[in-house]
Amino acid sequence: MPITLNKHGRIAEILFEHPPVNAFNTEMWASLPGMVREASSDPEVRCVLIRAEGKGFCGGVDIKEMQAHPELIVALNKGNYETFKAIREAEVPVVAAVHNFVIGGGVNIAGACDAVIAAQGAYLSLSEIDRGAMGGAAFMMRMLPVQKVRANFFTGGKVPVEELHRAGSVEKVVPLEQLKDEAFAFCEIIASKSRAALVIAKQALNLIEPWNPSDHYRMEQGFTLEMYMHEDSQTARDAFVDSKGAAKF
Repeated sequence: MPITLNKHGRIAEILFEHPPVNAFNTEMWASLPGMVREASSDPEVRCVLIRAEGKGFCGGVDIKEMQAHPELIVALNKGNYETFKAIREAEVPVVAAVHNFVIGGGVNIAGACDAVIAAQGAYLSLSEIDRGAMGGAAFMMRMLPVQKVRANFFTGGKVPVEELHRAGSVEKVVPLEQLKDEAFAFCEIIASKSRAALVIAKQALNLIEPWNPSDHYRMEQGFTLEMYMHEDSQTARDAFVDSKGAAKF
């Protein structure tokens, strides 16, 4: 299975394992919100860990599917929105353990989480501008200042996790071979607390945020639909599938 839910005592683990790059199609994105809700509502679970095996954490959406079936954009948007919303509104804390690349929807997953543990050399990238889409800045803005987010969005570049660590949005950067153990150890600390206290704390922390990224992301998705109606959107996806590069306009 490309996405699985496992329980390790008081920790629920959602594991991505979908070669080659953990890029998910519409059906996979649709399955994630229910998985997150199932994990966090389990009365025995006090922390949810999202991590991945393979080349990188998450390559975002399956661009090949979108190139062949652009009409699926509404269903894909719904799965994306519900996934990130479910993570942020999960009953208990959710931790992401990221490695190598964290792209597009992967950035939103990490940005929706309560804490992030990262492997050395990993990076985040909102490459939507090169894929004929929009969206993701709302959750990246939980992790980086506004100009840094805009610079990444306009260029489709990479933000090293070491920079995110300096900004305070990545809790710890560790060697790749230690990532799994370090992530579970961090989750164990959270899982040692009262579930009632964690649930109340999660609600309080969400409420005192200056704005709700899920609402802002939903607005971004309207611009994704607008972009999809432009011929440049399909050109960008065709270029990616054909050459793995960005289209030249």
